[in-house]
Amino acid sequence: MKTYQKDAAARLFHAVSLLRDEEECAAFFEDICTINEIIDMAQRLDTARLLDRGMNYNDISREVGVSAATISRVSRCLHYGAGGYRTVIDRMAGEKEDPSC
Repeated sequence: MKTYQKDAAARLFHAVSLLRDEEECAAFFEDICTINEIIDMAQRLDTARLLDRGMNYNDISREVGVSAATISRVSRCLHYGAGGYRTVIDRMAGEKEDPSC
């Protein structure tokens, strides 16, 4: 990745980290992404969550509406990637366990 692209990506990640709640996050993503990009990212996250629960590719494909290639890519990232899916999945699970939520 070129230096500019790295710097631009770093600015994007920083901008996302500044968002305070789900409402701000939704507004930002609606402005910066197309609806299809948002849907694609949401489907990838749902795919990762279902893979983590042990669901098979055919059931995930039917439920989420993604291809086997997408499921395979998400699976690789979930198991061998940077840990982003794992962080989010674990935090989302922790929210459900917290009785104050």
